[in-house]
Amino acid sequence: MSEGLVSHEDGCSRCWWCGTDPLYVAYHDTEWGVPERDGRALYEKLILDGFQAGLSWITILRKRDNFRRAFADFDPEQIALFTPEHVEALMLDPGIVRNRAKIEGTILSARAYLEMGGPEAFSRFLWNYVGGAPLQPRRGMRGDIPAADELSKEVSAALKKAGFKFCGPTIVYAFMQACGLINDHLVGCHRQMACEALAQP
Repeated sequence: MSEGLVSHEDGCSRCWWCGTDPLYVAYHDTEWGVPERDGRALYEKLILDGFQAGLSWITILRKRDNFRRAFADFDPEQIALFTPEHVEALMLDPGIVRNRAKIEGTILSARAYLEMGGPEAFSRFLWNYVGGAPLQPRRGMRGDIPAADELSKEVSAALKKAGFKFCGPTIVYAFMQACGLINDHLVGCHRQMACEALAQP
């Protein structure tokens, strides 16, 4: 079996990173790598990936419902209107990651998203970088997957120029994997071919 694949009791082989936590396995099997074209959902995932920096994704995944409650279900139009009072309230919310810079960055990113033109424009902006269809690198081993690459550096720079925060190349690469712009399920993972089949716009 390829280095990086793990056999589970249900007979399926999966990428190593989801372990055996049921929540993480479900995320791997139903969300990660599935092409996401909804602009609001893309905004949410980019923000959550920014909050993840320095933490594990499972930590954020367990708090995702709390984040959605705290941030108006990640509606950029509402978040863009958040005031310093909102920030102070969020800093007291134990259900989320209480990082002032990231909370304030979420508000600034919402404003950048709206300035870009909203959900359709944001989705189009991102998907144009991969020609409108997910990249299919078909990586064979865990060590073949980079933490960042030239594409994520390019997208990161463009997002920062547009006013988005917490969107460095590593965060952007993880975001592109999760949202299916890059299909980085390892060859042999039961989701690799399934996600590849979803590649057409």
